[in-house]
Amino acid sequence: MNATSTRCKVAIIGSGNIGTDLMIKVLRHGQRLEMAAMVGIDPASDGLARARRLGVATTADGLEGLLQLPGFDEIGIVFDATSAQAHARHNEALQARGVRVIDLTPAAIGPYVIPAINLDAELQATNINMVTCGGQATIPIVKAIAQVTPVHYAEIVASIASKSAGPGTRANIDEFTETTSKAIEVIGGAQKGKAIIVLNPAEPPLIMRDSVFALCEPADRAAIAASVEAMVARVRDYVPGYRLKQQVQFEPVDTPVNVPGVGLRRGLKVSVFLEVEGAAHYLPAYAGNLDIMTSAALACAERLAEAGRGTRA
Repeated sequence: MNATSTRCKVAIIGSGNIGTDLMIKVLRHGQRLEMAAMVGIDPASDGLARARRLGVATTADGLEGLLQLPGFDEIGIVFDATSAQAHARHNEALQARGVRVIDLTPAAIGPYVIPAINLDAELQATNINMVTCGGQATIPIVKAIAQVTPVHYAEIVASIASKSAGPGTRANIDEFTETTSKAIEVIGGAQKGKAIIVLNPAEPPLIMRDSVFALCEPADRAAIAASVEAMVARVRDYVPGYRLKQQVQFEPVDTPVNVPGVGLRRGLKVSVFLEVEGAAHYLPAYAGNLDIMTSAALACAERLAEAGRGTRA
């Protein structure tokens, strides 16, 4: 499929911050995608109102409303930007109808996918999970370090502006930490992972900042730094506002550290500091947490459509 052939019709469930930002990205930048429907549960939501103004079909009756929309049978991919709890029900109904699902909640029903790491390996999946905003920003860095030397422990701290965290994000805080921690291990390659999220109430709102701390086996520092920089460039291909804040930092750890579930380890501490500036498609540029999730989801859908996976399974 190319950009001039029939486009893959997509729908978004969730008319909050993430869903609305994603809709705008599909409409503005979707090369192989056609925005078919925006789904919410609040008739007065700004996301549904904006969709109507942009000529997108809408329903405020949730999943049931989507299933009854004219043209639903032509939709090949549905993005779910609701909550981890709601996603299980949504996925079951959509999978039964052969619809491919891109999950922007921390439900983790399908495989974890980060475009810079493993998208092509998961194109057969009918449900792919976008981990979390913090995971999308930091796990590529853990993977970059692990490509050079074994990582015993990786801890990430994602700091986002409180104003960029909608009700869905706030409802999923526990799932955020659990899903991100697990994904640090599963696709980041760390023996043990830990994730922390900070909702920063500062005014004016601060841009998304992410810190990655890894305890790894001693290795060539220049090779680690080069691997991190190459990975940053790969992520920036689909998230232009993604960047290093400073050079990669190194510190020898000569006194053994007790890593839970791993044991006593010494080695090399690697610290990487990032920021993510949003494209300001919906919320202002400080909302990099929205931008990295929706940009990653858009990249996944485009690749599915390109590979001929944008139709019913």
